[in-house]
Amino acid sequence: MSVSDIVQLEIDGPVAIVTLNRPEALNALSRELTARLAEVFAALHSREDIKVAILTGAGRAFCAGMDLKQLSSGEARLQSADEVEGAGHRRFGIAPFDRPVIAAVNGFAITGGLELAMCCDIRIAAEGARFADTHARVGVIPGGRMSALLSRLVGIGRAKEMSLGGNAIDAATAERWGLVNRVVPPDELMPICLKLAHDIATADIGYIRLYNRLIEENFETTYAEAVEHEHVTSRNANQTFERSRVDQDAIASRARSR
Repeated sequence: MSVSDIVQLEIDGPVAIVTLNRPEALNALSRELTARLAEVFAALHSREDIKVAILTGAGRAFCAGMDLKQLSSGEARLQSADEVEGAGHRRFGIAPFDRPVIAAVNGFAITGGLELAMCCDIRIAAEGARFADTHARVGVIPGGRMSALLSRLVGIGRAKEMSLGGNAIDAATAERWGLVNRVVPPDELMPICLKLAHDIATADIGYIRLYNRLIEENFETTYAEAVEHEHVTSRNANQTFERSRVDQDAIASRARSR
């Protein structure tokens, strides 16, 4: 399989479908796959026609985490403790894409694969999906946002149960704990994710980018700070968009008068 084949890209109007394609390795994050994933999302960032992306996996796994065979062979390494821009900062290569990403979790999302799913904005899981964090069992401190995101999604006690215990939870438990938005039958996973993506894509791309970022930024602040940040962002954005509409109307009016 060539490097370009290990991450597949399909375009459905304003929606990009990105598929991890190493089913024989449960879509484990090899050096080649992570590099290709970053390339794909960097390219999508430059496309103004793409408003939403869906990330999923081929076969029976979403992603089984780091490629342990490659790590043990010395062909790849975990991020160094002093690495400035690690997997968490980069969101495994998703970060350059400043629009929503929906994780269509079709199967196992284990350790680094769970981190990858959490680095997406919305998570929808198939009924057979399973989630686990095995960092402690293999003697690795996570570097892909696990300790930052998991407790925020499921609560500190449940995060410690998952991360220190290392046991998998099923999709129904993940939904009940708030790790995924909802659980759907496997054959409905992609149609439902596509429906949601196209619903999001009905909005103007400028609003999608700004609103998505606003929710993310306010998630990390106090309630009072979030209220003030929303007020300032709303005031400035609405003024900007109104000026843009006036300018567009003026251009259209001049064009009609010629």
